[in-house]
Amino acid sequence: MATPALVLRARTPVAVLVRSARSSAPPPSVERLRLAVAALFVLDGAVFGSWAARVPDVAQQVGAGHSTLGIALLCLSVGALACMQVTGALCARLGAGLVSAVAAVLVCVAVVLPGLAASVPALCAALLVFGAATGMVNVAANALGVSVEARVGRPLLSGLHAGFSFGGLAGALLGGVASAVAGVAVHLVAVACVGLLLTAWAAPALVGADAAADVRRVTGAAPERRRPTAALVVLGVIAGCTAYGEGALTDWGALLLRTDLSATPLLAAGGYAGFSLAMACGRLAGNRLVLALGERRLLIGGALLAAVGVTAAVTTASLPVALAGFVLVGLGLANIFPLAIARAGVLGGARGIALATTVGYTGLLGGPPAIGLLAEHLGLSVAIGTVALLALVAAGLVPTLVGDAVRLPGAPPVLTSAATGVGARLQPVVSGFGHGTGVYVRDLGLLLGGTAPGR
Repeated sequence: MATPALVLRARTPVAVLVRSARSSAPPPSVERLRLAVAALFVLDGAVFGSWAARVPDVAQQVGAGHSTLGIALLCLSVGALACMQVTGALCARLGAGLVSAVAAVLVCVAVVLPGLAASVPALCAALLVFGAATGMVNVAANALGVSVEARVGRPLLSGLHAGFSFGGLAGALLGGVASAVAGVAVHLVAVACVGLLLTAWAAPALVGADAAADVRRVTGAAPERRRPTAALVVLGVIAGCTAYGEGALTDWGALLLRTDLSATPLLAAGGYAGFSLAMACGRLAGNRLVLALGERRLLIGGALLAAVGVTAAVTTASLPVALAGFVLVGLGLANIFPLAIARAGVLGGARGIALATTVGYTGLLGGPPAIGLLAEHLGLSVAIGTVALLALVAAGLVPTLVGDAVRLPGAPPVLTSAATGVGARLQPVVSGFGHGTGVYVRDLGLLLGGTAPGR
């Protein structure tokens, strides 16, 4: 009888079937895998940059004001944060490579949905799905990037994040051109088709990476590092304060230039493009900057530079000055998030990365809806000006970190206890990252000590 066999087959754990299927895929060479992971980061950036360039057109299409658009963008954030929690477990159970490939397909399909929305409720639903897909690909790509970094044995994460920025630059530039010649839906469908072709090329290597990871897992893993929770929370807050600025300029920068400075669609998209290019170049030069300045100076100086750039962009009546301000913001924010997350990996291993990433991405995803709500009451320029305020908060938090502890001179001990308690209750969104993050900072000095490890 076939029924018992079917029942037994149905009871077979999904993870077993997945491992069996991916074992047939030959492990890719290191170079092939590096290119595939880089392509994944570029794809993620290009898709998000394409969406960012068309936010004003989508808002006009559905008749959304600042406040209404902020609520819609909140749906994007909710979807992303909710899916991040699930993606961590999926990466641990099924493999970061397989989840990355699936996430890439989903984000290519989901980016089309906002362009098809004809009403605010439809846009909210579309952004909820698109946010879930972007959250999934962000977590999976970072998990895979750390794993590949461990396999290669040298720093890769900064360059991968630069790939995301270059992808955002390309997406924004092409989005600006497309806004003059094509509707939103046609443009985003074209983006999805190109993204699916790139995913088809990268997917075999991404899935094959899990087979190599299984072999390394059998040989044993490094022991989990201790978790100085308060320090991890502060690192996450530093990352989140600066990621708030990235999210704000991504979703609201083009609209600011078009409404307040009367920029053409192409020049408005160029503002985000300049921001992305500056951030990409800053990340490419990140290792040299760290060696020349030290992490402490780079973090504080970068945050202050970003604050100056934002202030210039929102207070000027000159379009060139505003565009230059966007460039300064990109240069200032470029290395803060990667350095903060990497330091969290040194202090807490995989769980440390997960905890700091949870807090950091809250700033990235919560910034756009917060800007929308503030813009409705205070104006868009004032709302985006809060990016400068949070950059100053990040600069002020850096000196409080001493080694793996938090020191708040003159502050009551209850603040440190509160940070520890909050951090202990935050659920890590990424598990199975591995321990490769230590490689990223192996040749860097201690985050605030100014000396290299082991010296």
